[in-house]
Amino acid sequence: MNFANPMGLIWASLAIPIVIFYILKIRLRRVPVSTILFWRQIFEEKKPRSLWQRLRHLLSLLIQLTFLALLVGALTQPFFSWEIDAARRVVLVIDNSASMNATDVEPSRLARAKELGQRIIDGLRARDDMAIIAAGTQPQVICGLTGHQRTLHEHLTAVPASDGPTRLAESVALAGRLVNDDKGEPKHVQVIVLTDGCAKDFAEITKMDHVQIVGVGRRTGNVGITAFQARRSLLDPIGYEILTEVVNYSDEQVECRFEIDLNGDVIEVVPLKLAANEKWSKVLEKTSASGGLLTARINRDDALVADNRAVALLPHREYQPVLLVSATGDLFLEKVLEAHALVQLSVVRKPPAPSSPPRNGGDKGKDTITVYHHQVPNPLPPGPALVIDPDNGCDLWQVGDKVQNPLVTKQDHDSPLMAHIRLDNVLMPEARQLTFTPAAGKPHVLAAALTGEPLLVALDRPEGKVLILTVNLDKGDLPLRTAFPILVTNTLAWFAGGRGELREALAAGSITEVMLPQPSARQYLLHGPDGQIRKLPPGVARTTIGPLDQCGVWSIVVAAPGADPVQEIACNLANREESDLRPPEALPSLGEEPARAMGFAGRPIWFYLLVAAWLLAGLEWYLYQRRWIS
Repeated sequence: MNFANPMGLIWASLAIPIVIFYILKIRLRRVPVSTILFWRQIFEEKKPRSLWQRLRHLLSLLIQLTFLALLVGALTQPFFSWEIDAARRVVLVIDNSASMNATDVEPSRLARAKELGQRIIDGLRARDDMAIIAAGTQPQVICGLTGHQRTLHEHLTAVPASDGPTRLAESVALAGRLVNDDKGEPKHVQVIVLTDGCAKDFAEITKMDHVQIVGVGRRTGNVGITAFQARRSLLDPIGYEILTEVVNYSDEQVECRFEIDLNGDVIEVVPLKLAANEKWSKVLEKTSASGGLLTARINRDDALVADNRAVALLPHREYQPVLLVSATGDLFLEKVLEAHALVQLSVVRKPPAPSSPPRNGGDKGKDTITVYHHQVPNPLPPGPALVIDPDNGCDLWQVGDKVQNPLVTKQDHDSPLMAHIRLDNVLMPEARQLTFTPAAGKPHVLAAALTGEPLLVALDRPEGKVLILTVNLDKGDLPLRTAFPILVTNTLAWFAGGRGELREALAAGSITEVMLPQPSARQYLLHGPDGQIRKLPPGVARTTIGPLDQCGVWSIVVAAPGADPVQEIACNLANREESDLRPPEALPSLGEEPARAMGFAGRPIWFYLLVAAWLLAGLEWYLYQRRWIS
């Protein structure tokens, strides 16, 4: 037998004063009394028996010394060598992913897994150590290796629920690194996984050594939204498209209703009748300039709530003031600008004075896009400008001779300005030769003729972007082609910076990178759908946030009372494995081995010594009350 605390033997020295107290004789005090008649009568009736008196004192002394020996033995914490050899390192991996929130077992699969985990903790032996790992969204060590059962119980109870995916294989690998030490893998290692098996890597962990799987949940049908995305149309300025997908993860036919609303107003209702394991998907086309929050719902109560609702953010489209400067007027140019749903068009014959840059009262303070047809002021005023068939030069270019019947042989298809546009079959009888000055910077030629003359050029100057089209609209067929309105739409989006085309809804558990405005002057907070608040690093313009482990809308706000969000991110379940609540057929239930409660057999030796000491103290009290010992 060995001792974990040999210094506890020092307390055995207390036996010396105990023996001394029993050896010392108490000197009686003489007290005069009026008569000894009654004392003599009692003394004669009950004469003291000296041998029994000594035995009574000796028995009391032995009980006291035995009590002290038991306490000292407990303080030394004795143990046998076989206890060290039989000690286990147990890692409890609990699945807290989205599917574990299913309510097919009361109150939920996660709550049931915690109950099973508490039983496993109660079954630990004296020298066993246990760690707890959460296997949802990202593998996380909830509690390190310890044998203190109360600590393990508290940490297991505090494991949070999440809407993220399951990471079983990564969690088991983390458990292996946690229990291994410098001397190699211990002899008695056990990884117990509490899961419903609704994971992509479930089959992988079933083949691993030292892994025991404990299943929770029943085979339950579920209908879920597995995809919900919205984007602005590439052609319609106020149009948008919605990608939807609904899957019936059950073994029978299901009827339900799929609804979509924008800012609380219903915009689409689709009755669905889905066969077993059937998938329904569709792209819906709608129009709205205001944008806002799109919400999809399934009006069916099932075991999992997270995939019955999905959200997407539709970017707001701002109205754009446009000023057309044309001395002669061009019907095609005016009509293509008026046809754009977001354009607020004004037409003038002469350019405005340089001292008063053009503005439009429709959008207060927003830069007006100026379209110069033929006439170009010199110098070109600041602000975004579209120049078509310039007759004169300015501070950015000089105008040369006309190019007759140019053929487009070079086109930058990677530029967003040229998206869905082909100019190689367009008739352009006349075009202007341009020679750019150093003030123009580095021109970006989007379309060029066979002889090398630029026909469509973009200038990204600090005072405002400029797009130059050198083609004569009056003599060519470009205004009659679909490429012309598409080019105007692309140009307006380019001037707006391409903002608001797509704000992707992320899958739960994702990590993403965001841009922060005015990073040096403000502290930003990340607000989750469940009310949790996380501080973002101060003083940075770009930061990574996540994992976004809750479904709903996450928002980034300034750390100030009543501040509006500066950025919002939609987050949905969007995980087929988590929506399918039918566990694998081979998923085992809780067996006897992991949940075996050791009871008194698993207690350390010092525990039994303390129990014996208290029992002995009770025995001494009983004997003393019965006058068997003194």
